[in-house]
Amino acid sequence: MMRERVFVYGTLRRGGSNHALIRHAPLLGECVTAPAYQMLDLGPFPGVVMPGEQAIVGEVYRVSPSMLRELDRLEDVPRLYRRERMDSPWGVSWIYIYRSSMVPAPLVPGGDWMRYRSRAGGSRRRRPG
Repeated sequence: MMRERVFVYGTLRRGGSNHALIRHAPLLGECVTAPAYQMLDLGPFPGVVMPGEQAIVGEVYRVSPSMLRELDRLEDVPRLYRRERMDSPWGVSWIYIYRSSMVPAPLVPGGDWMRYRSRAGGSRRRRPG
């Protein structure tokens, strides 16, 4: 079965409210992207937009095509997010890009959602990320 790599940076990361969706997928490792993005605080979940000058902190997982479809549903592709390819230490991986950079939202300093949320008290609502 063909497997895809996906970079997750928000609620799908270990410790995130949606991590249960990928907990059985093999974790390839932690990853920091090239400084080509911006991470926005959208409340209960982050949105990464392009272009930008921020590196994003996350994890890369190996997922099945059916799991990737589940993730697309969670991320509401193509309405709320779109998938783009990015380089990772394990090869080309998918990253979910938020489709509306026009939403007034604060920037997440350091591009690390889990660290940011732990400092801000965190939200437990189940939404994309």
